[in-house]
Amino acid sequence: MVDTDELSHALTAPGGRAMPTLVARFGPDFQRADGALDRLRMRELVFRQPSARRELEAILHPLILEDSLAALAGAQGPYAVLVVPLLFESQAYRDVVDRTLLIDCDEEVQVARVMQRSGLSEPQVRAIMATQMPRGDKRRLADDIIDNSGSLSELALQVEAKHRYYLSSLARARSQ
Repeated sequence: MVDTDELSHALTAPGGRAMPTLVARFGPDFQRADGALDRLRMRELVFRQPSARRELEAILHPLILEDSLAALAGAQGPYAVLVVPLLFESQAYRDVVDRTLLIDCDEEVQVARVMQRSGLSEPQVRAIMATQMPRGDKRRLADDIIDNSGSLSELALQVEAKHRYYLSSLARARSQ
């Protein structure tokens, strides 16, 4: 599994490959004392200034894609999973994958989970979500959907079923 959020965090960690460019562009105030990106400060900037968001993405996205492709090239197993939170907003990633799987949940569940995980307020979470592709559009674009509105055990059952489906689809394709 290749997770683009993990790759992004590695690129912006102390000594991360993106940090010199980010500091040169946004200034030392956006670098924490340990050398990592000050994500809170950067989040505040990109939501105040859309041009800053575009500049941040122009720096990070090519590096994340490059690292994703390198990791996928070394992947073992019958198939690889590429985790891209904003997959449907990025044609570059959609061009790389054979199928898209959306892990979906009701908006209220999503807001509550993000607030719990991140410590952000409800208005902050909703502001972030407002910049993303609408849920219905993602559902229409997805090849497959798993509903993550329930418990972890319910999610695990759906993931296992989808895994079996992918394995059987690959076996059928190889036998033809």
